[in-house]
Amino acid sequence: MRAAIYARYSTDLQRDASIEDQQRLCRKLIASNQWVEVQTYADRGLSGSSHLRPAYQSLLCDARDGKFDVVVAEGLDRISRDQEHIAAFFKQMQFLGIPILTAAEGEVSELHIGLKGTMSSLFLKDLAQKTRRGLEGRIRNGKSAGGIVYGYTVVRDLNDDGSFTTGERTINEDEATIVRRIFTEYSQGHSPRSIAARLNAESIPGPRGKGWGMSTIYGNWRRGTGILNNELYIGRLVWNRQRFIKDPSTGKRQARLNPQEEWVIEEVEDLRIVDDDLWQAVKERQEATRNAVICERLRPENARRPKHLFSGMLTCGVCGGGYTIVGKDLYGCANARNKGTCDNRVTIKRSALEARILHGLQHHLLHPDLIAAFVSAYTEEYNRLSREAATSKSDAEQELQTVNTQIARLVDAIAEGMFHPSMREKLDALEARKTELADILSAPQDAPDLLHPALSEMYRAKVRALTDSLNDPAVQTEARMHLRELIESITLIPVDGNLEIELVGALAGLLALGEQGGGQQKTVRIEGSTDRSVSLVAGVGFEPTTFRL
Repeated sequence: MRAAIYARYSTDLQRDASIEDQQRLCRKLIASNQWVEVQTYADRGLSGSSHLRPAYQSLLCDARDGKFDVVVAEGLDRISRDQEHIAAFFKQMQFLGIPILTAAEGEVSELHIGLKGTMSSLFLKDLAQKTRRGLEGRIRNGKSAGGIVYGYTVVRDLNDDGSFTTGERTINEDEATIVRRIFTEYSQGHSPRSIAARLNAESIPGPRGKGWGMSTIYGNWRRGTGILNNELYIGRLVWNRQRFIKDPSTGKRQARLNPQEEWVIEEVEDLRIVDDDLWQAVKERQEATRNAVICERLRPENARRPKHLFSGMLTCGVCGGGYTIVGKDLYGCANARNKGTCDNRVTIKRSALEARILHGLQHHLLHPDLIAAFVSAYTEEYNRLSREAATSKSDAEQELQTVNTQIARLVDAIAEGMFHPSMREKLDALEARKTELADILSAPQDAPDLLHPALSEMYRAKVRALTDSLNDPAVQTEARMHLRELIESITLIPVDGNLEIELVGALAGLLALGEQGGGQQKTVRIEGSTDRSVSLVAGVGFEPTTFRL
């Protein structure tokens, strides 16, 4: 009879030489039965719980082609450890008339399939439970449960017994700098796609030495994947957030979220890379993005950053529909163009629209009342910081007096024969604190900052730089994001063939502070803007109000 040998080992249990050992046993069995070995199939480093093994699949294919008459293996668990798979394999071989012979069980029958299949499944389950128990123990000790995390380096120190430490890691400062850069740029309004593109353009290696991708940075916030969602960067080690289940039809693992009460969380402050403020800023922007996606009923992967400064914020003052790009560089009413349900046919160049809005903002932000408010706020903050500095110095002087008193009392007690080792420790701590306080008080005091003689001109310069910052590539994204946060919508109202522009949002409330008659509508002509006008409806404080350009 023509015999085929199947051998397998899994990395967690055996080694490569195991294949040769299995083949040697199988050849003895073949020789004792006076069979002829025609083919050897071997899977190295593959678990018996999966049937998607190259050599195993080749064995099945050759069996159907009649290339051998008997299958020989060391044991049934070498062929498979899954009850369903081993039963299916046995049925296939029975159908083809090919017996299965193993060195451990002899000729395999239905009884072996039931018993050994159950035992193998129980073995896998027990192994998984013991592995999870060991991993949880590592996590609770603040160590790694496996896997490589960008920003950290695995530490393998030699133990006294010759073995190496496991689960230890330290911050990789070069990679940590990139992590902070990603968090900072995202919080400033840059998209994961643009961040990844810049990192790749600068030839900065990504995780595992591969290139950067959008998903590598953004990941999945629910599952804690991706650079922006990894809580290890804020010194929090989270384990058991999800589990993996194999799809029986494909053999591929599928992630499933675990209930939050089953998560294991340990604080590892020594592994912190990102501070809490930066982390929170990123989380707030992610939440705002998700809310925007939900409101617009878009899938997250279809959400896009506004291409132009005011994209997505423009509405028609006649029908309430959107004002969108209808030509190469023209904004027009989408309903009038696409549906014919609006008779507003007035269009405006994008560049002209942006220039008018920014010019109007500059004009009104330079109102004397707003300049006065700026000078007042600056002066108040300066005075507050000055008072805090004076208070801090006074507190240091008082504490120094207290420390000197405590030191004197301890010295007197020791001189009188009252000595205890703890007194020495206390005295050392007091002396150290005395030195710190003395250094604080002896440090040269900075000359008091005089209020700038031209604060109002400083304010005017910042306002005039508004347009420049919105067009400067270095700060454009962040500046545009902050401006859009202050404006809820922009309505374009056709008047005598031209368009009046109405702003709605917190920015309108700020501009209203510079106008008289709060709550009253007021029209203001802007020089150099033809006959188009600016009007506003002021509200209370900085609540969303309306401002017309």
